[in-house]
Amino acid sequence: MRGGALAFACAALLASRATVARAQTAEPSSGTAGEEVPSENDSEGYTPPAGTAATPALVLGGYVDIGYAHAQGDGTSYPPGDTRLPADYGVDTFATAVNSRGDVASTDSRGLFTNGFLPHSVGIGGRPSFLVNTVAVDLKYTPPSAPLMIFTRLLALPRFSATGDATRVLVEQAFGRVVPFDSLELALAVGKFDSVFGIEYLDNEANIRTGITPSLVARYTTGQSLGAKLFYRLQLAPLWSALSINAAATNSGTFVDALQTPDVSLTGVPVGSVRVGYELSLPTVQVKLGGSGMYGVRNDQSDRSSRQHALGADLRVALFGIYLNAEVVKIDEDAGGPKTNDSGQFMLASEFHGRGFYGQLAYALAVDAGPLHKVTPYVRYEQRHAWFEGFTPLTVDRITAGLRVDLWDSLIVKAEVLVNRELAGAPTVANNVETTSVVYSW
Repeated sequence: MRGGALAFACAALLASRATVARAQTAEPSSGTAGEEVPSENDSEGYTPPAGTAATPALVLGGYVDIGYAHAQGDGTSYPPGDTRLPADYGVDTFATAVNSRGDVASTDSRGLFTNGFLPHSVGIGGRPSFLVNTVAVDLKYTPPSAPLMIFTRLLALPRFSATGDATRVLVEQAFGRVVPFDSLELALAVGKFDSVFGIEYLDNEANIRTGITPSLVARYTTGQSLGAKLFYRLQLAPLWSALSINAAATNSGTFVDALQTPDVSLTGVPVGSVRVGYELSLPTVQVKLGGSGMYGVRNDQSDRSSRQHALGADLRVALFGIYLNAEVVKIDEDAGGPKTNDSGQFMLASEFHGRGFYGQLAYALAVDAGPLHKVTPYVRYEQRHAWFEGFTPLTVDRITAGLRVDLWDSLIVKAEVLVNRELAGAPTVANNVETTSVVYSW
């Protein structure tokens, strides 16, 4: 870590001693031993807790994620002197991620044409900078007399660009969930909610994620979208097991909002997605397996004949404080008409194919030393092979290593290094990232 990042991490370790209740506890896959995520999105593997008379009907929660990041070069993956067009078809523009939202240090293509395959940017280029990554406010209402829960998550994302302020206020989630039967773990939700594809969406939020940045394939699987969802989980108690299904019909499927807008359907045809899961929960080991699929019309253009489909498989293992997460994803998109997404309007939605995987290993060491509760070192390896029809296939990989420190019940300090490598299809470029995050939650 460079001096600035280390100084930031050390300062955070000495930060406020005020203790407030966290809005969420961390899931085993995010490095917390023996606990499940009380997700407001009904993630598979979670059994909603029984209500009590003492539970307030209205609950306010949230977190603040403050970062310090430095990306090599100019903060992009564009090699100097490379004049291939579109510029974003020859590199991985998502490689220089600096926070849990996957925002990159820069997307400045130096005036070269791009076709909208771009993430959101924090606008720091190659300069180290402090950042307000996310300010999140959660509001949950549970009527005392109805099997209903209403949840909203509002994000403020302070950002800067070459043209001035680029701050966004985002309604990330807004849905109602009904649990119609006391005897069944069945839930129906309508509104804007997390993806149901794979497992990485469970770590979307900075106060839950073990590390800081998402994987190289998260752009295809972790986006929120607007629609309807069904979740069902069947306990097989004699076998220490459970089966689950999480299915949704939404505007944009599972892509992140930078690639496909989730808030309106451009085609009028919903995208279907589903995950089928199996859980084995023994006293000393927990194993979760899943298979996912997504199929529908591309929601970055209006041609109903242009389809997209994805397949995935995932694995989670928790054993004596050691946590292994792994996921593989295959994505294909047909060519379509004029493209519309968060980057603007473009003349063509190109045919696209992507293959990728990641594996993350973490060890959560519980500590009882005053404010220090837990120390979690982790390492992740990932690889992505993708190509646009008619362009050179691109293969990249990344090695991510980091450390998470939990202090009191409401302060998390993280430091992370990303080593990005161009394996084939693009010139090698200096685009490694050092990033630090301090998360206060309530």
